[in-house]
Amino acid sequence: MKALVKTGRAPGAELLDVDIPTIGATDVLIRVKAAAICGTDIHIYHWTPFAQARLKPPLIFGHEACGEVVAVGDQVTTPKLGDLVAVETHIPCGQCYQCQTGAQHICERMAIIGVHTDGAFAEYARIPAVCCWRLSKDTPADLGAILEPLGVAVHGALSGEINGKSVAVFGCGPIGLFCVGVVAALGATKVFALEPNPTRLAMAHRLAPQARLLNPAREDVVRAILEATEGRGVDVSLEVSGSTEATKMAFQVLRRGGRVSLIGMPSAPVELDTPEDIIYKEATVLGCTGRIMWQTWWQMQYLLESGRFDPMPVITHRFPLADFSSALELAAGGETGKVLLYP
Repeated sequence: MKALVKTGRAPGAELLDVDIPTIGATDVLIRVKAAAICGTDIHIYHWTPFAQARLKPPLIFGHEACGEVVAVGDQVTTPKLGDLVAVETHIPCGQCYQCQTGAQHICERMAIIGVHTDGAFAEYARIPAVCCWRLSKDTPADLGAILEPLGVAVHGALSGEINGKSVAVFGCGPIGLFCVGVVAALGATKVFALEPNPTRLAMAHRLAPQARLLNPAREDVVRAILEATEGRGVDVSLEVSGSTEATKMAFQVLRRGGRVSLIGMPSAPVELDTPEDIIYKEATVLGCTGRIMWQTWWQMQYLLESGRFDPMPVITHRFPLADFSSALELAAGGETGKVLLYP
């Protein structure tokens, strides 16, 4: 099969002919129909310190994927041959304290598909059965491929109440865009979308026309939000950008007793005024990673079935796997939504 392989400890990757994976007793083999590029994949391709600390090449990368089950291990009862599945990235051990108390997504011995094991930028992928979310047969493969990142947004947004709340979303990359659409669909009364890139701000407007768009490169967004909330600040801040400055602002615009969900990954430590930003406000601060298995997936399914939110407009570009270099460089440029690859 063709597979995109991180062959060495240096920037780049190679499209190679490799053996179709052999599955174990608790695995399935999927024929990949569509795969989406994640920020992690860009780190791997460019071989940043983030990737250097996690990857041991050679490795097939890519983890946001949808495919058809074409083989099942001896101990697998679900999914079944022919099922269409979306991939959950986390591979839990199933035995640690977190796994046994409903928090598999923060397993003590967590492995990540496409980071610690071979991934889905390939014609076929070996996926643990525990990491498969069954989809209806008529689900578009493109939608299946973006459920994993959509789940990050749903988990972060729904880590507290949203209905009837004012919400500021910091960063309108793909997951931030999902956040904007999700909170608007779930009854946020005021939505602020903050992003320095005009193209992505325009995408946020298409997802949630009622959202107020704010560009921190052109205006004092803290002042604008405080003025729009009668000086109190927002009920909820969702920090998705990973920017240290945006993280500070997420606390500055938060009302007393409000919630900050930290979803983005800062590249450097963030210095906060702890007494003013957290203690005196009695702020609730939550770190949010991945998706809760499987609560978040059920929440996504119900949201999509409701028809209140269509995440498909977040997909902006599609490439054959052979054009991986163009696709990854475009995704890294900060002007796109989700970029999909097709084996």
